[in-house]
Amino acid sequence: MAKVLMITGDFVEDYENMVPFQALLAMGHQVDAVCPDKKAGDTIATSIHDFEGDQTYTEKRGHNFALNATFANINAADYDALYLPGGRAPEYLRLNAKVIEIIQHFATADKPIASICHGPQLLTAAGVIEGKKVSAYPTCQPEVKMAGAEYVELPMDGAITDGKLVTAPAWPAHPAMLKQFVALL
Repeated sequence: MAKVLMITGDFVEDYENMVPFQALLAMGHQVDAVCPDKKAGDTIATSIHDFEGDQTYTEKRGHNFALNATFANINAADYDALYLPGGRAPEYLRLNAKVIEIIQHFATADKPIASICHGPQLLTAAGVIEGKKVSAYPTCQPEVKMAGAEYVELPMDGAITDGKLVTAPAWPAHPAMLKQFVALL
């Protein structure tokens, strides 16, 4: 079974954080959920994004999620794969130099990476998607293109794999994204 690193943070999208975390654990994989400046046992706040007919998603406060590993102790070389959930966390996590170094390690080592919704903001900041086909929440399209990737518009329940990279637009894509990600593990 694979050892998966999940980088997350406050106001990550609740489903995009919890569902893959639990599903990968249920399949027998080890998943270490970490957040900069936090340790195992600390919690992060999540938010629930929903599609209710407005021009963009709505946001509500979600659950508290307990981290099970300490960010400061992470050695990327110890992991087989990386998962980057979306929500609002990626917009500030991408400013953390160690987060960027970790993402670059996985890309350079050609290890599987899965990212959903706003998670590709971390991939664009790390400069690891040039020449790749990438999906993300539609509002991330300009960033994906500026990073030199081909933005792929998918239905909200779709996912795409390009090499060892799996991306998807939002939490309705969990079945497709997880199926493709697990195939790479």
